[in-house]
Amino acid sequence: MSPRRSPGIAVIGAVLIGALTAVQARVNGSLGAEIGDGVLAGGISFGSGLVVVLLIAAALPAGRAGLARLVAGVRERSIPAWMLWGGAAGAFTVACQGLAVATIGVALFTVGFVAGQTTGGLLLDRIGHGPAGVVPVTVRRVVGAVLALAGVGVSLTGDGVGGIPIWMLIVPVIAGAGVAWQQGTNGRLRLRVQSPLAATVVNFAGGTAVLIVAGLVHIAIVGAPRALPADPWLYLGGTVGVVYIFLSSVIVQRTGVLLLGLGSVVGLLTTSVVLDAVWPAPAAPAQRHRHGRPLPHAERAHFRTHTG
Repeated sequence: MSPRRSPGIAVIGAVLIGALTAVQARVNGSLGAEIGDGVLAGGISFGSGLVVVLLIAAALPAGRAGLARLVAGVRERSIPAWMLWGGAAGAFTVACQGLAVATIGVALFTVGFVAGQTTGGLLLDRIGHGPAGVVPVTVRRVVGAVLALAGVGVSLTGDGVGGIPIWMLIVPVIAGAGVAWQQGTNGRLRLRVQSPLAATVVNFAGGTAVLIVAGLVHIAIVGAPRALPADPWLYLGGTVGVVYIFLSSVIVQRTGVLLLGLGSVVGLLTTSVVLDAVWPAPAAPAQRHRHGRPLPHAERAHFRTHTG
């Protein structure tokens, strides 16, 4: 039976990818709040992930073979340059996590992310960017995307977004669209080099390079960040990213970009709501309210200073 006709397990994997994305957002957001630098937090996340995936690839024969095919393909120019830059979208996403999640919370970040990923996935499938080729825009696929976007609209109702800078609501949308492109790109690279590990290495190498440059520029402008925290869990974002990038590069060829995105939405929304309930971010919207009313601006600033 063809993979496209038996997507059940692949969809479960897509849900897991979404759950891991929410966990990574919470970890990277906390690290960004601790050091006061979301860009550097993203660089640490990607850099640690690169180390982990390089060690795995070097230890496994399949990983070494995939890296050899990758190097040969780059040298012979049989692998186009754009396939090597899926990590740039991931770099933007983790930088956004570090910059925004500690303030707006995982759930609200996920709202914008879902809007971008769902819309981007539908468009990318239509133009054939993913490894599954052109996927027709059927009624069921459109209805699924519309329902996901409707959920986003419901999440934005009420006063939960009051006082949040508009850019913090926009950048997750851009990040979601970028991740849809990243998933399609990594899936095509995985087919080209016949190795999800090699595709994951490329993803983390490109993202780390982008974030190192961005981090150096940021430090030159605003100065050095605060001292790095000692809590080990704050440095697990990269390892979590290795797992879901690896999974997405395998699953996307079975599901297409949109179905992968919709499955991820389930995991994202469910996990993000749970995280914000049991493990709220330092300055998430729910914590900026007292007795049902927004805290004054000065109190919000004091809260961020003493809880970051």
